[in-house]
Amino acid sequence: MTEKIAVVAHSKKVLGEGLGELRKLLAAEGVTDPLWFEVPKSRKAPQSVEQALDKGAELLFVWGGDGTVQRCVDAVAGKKVTLAILPAGTANLLATNLNIPIDLKAAVEIGLRGDRRPLDVGVLNGERFAVMAGVGFDAKMMELADGELKDRFGRLAYVWTGARASRMDPRKVKIDVDGTRWFDGKAICVLLGQMGTLGVGMAAFPDAQPDDGLLEVGVITAQSSLQLVRVLGRIVAGQPDRSSYTEMTRGKVIEIKVNTPTMYELDGGARTKKRKLHASIESRAITVCVPKEPTS
Repeated sequence: MTEKIAVVAHSKKVLGEGLGELRKLLAAEGVTDPLWFEVPKSRKAPQSVEQALDKGAELLFVWGGDGTVQRCVDAVAGKKVTLAILPAGTANLLATNLNIPIDLKAAVEIGLRGDRRPLDVGVLNGERFAVMAGVGFDAKMMELADGELKDRFGRLAYVWTGARASRMDPRKVKIDVDGTRWFDGKAICVLLGQMGTLGVGMAAFPDAQPDDGLLEVGVITAQSSLQLVRVLGRIVAGQPDRSSYTEMTRGKVIEIKVNTPTMYELDGGARTKKRKLHASIESRAITVCVPKEPTS
């Protein structure tokens, strides 16, 4: 390989036979001395990314879950480096949307020989995300599932916390899209999508394109747990727009105002409560290794 390669790895995440296997796979490809950084928490990843870039990294392997990937995306946006995702997390949102398999050898192969695809990123309150962000129900669910619970029970943690989060009272929400008032009413959740799939067979925005320069916007207006279950059923069926408890649009600049401080999340990572949120899109801000398109 002629590119300078770096690895930023969440040391507590597991894929295949672990980081030792990753070293062997890279060494077999002639990458015997990559820049190597291990972090104990996802929020430590940006500092390692900056060090890798300062040392000339051109291809950055990111080993971890959604939190680690999101932090790295935020750190590299707009910079001349290519990301290769090694999906070692629970949901692996970006890998799922890009058809990167949860298989270490295959993911490394994609990183070294896959296609390179420029992608947009969303920005919410100054922080970038690659797949999806949300305010309300989904953020509360992510907060409850965070940390030890998710590590112990994996995707089952989302089922349990989803049931708890569904009891959250609807908020009074106002949303402006590209300078025009689009929504004014009660909602349990606002979703912002740069890509469409939430994982576990759920497509919140089936028509989302990761390089069209637009953010998908969805509002869930369900007022009860039963109504929310109906919405989730439509999402699982790939027909969220056919629910009477959803409203959807797309735009470049989105302003969200909530009547009470409310939790929000970016690519599954919960953030502190806010009443005002500003979202926008950065076109073709990152380049990611993806599976090669089949030749005809």
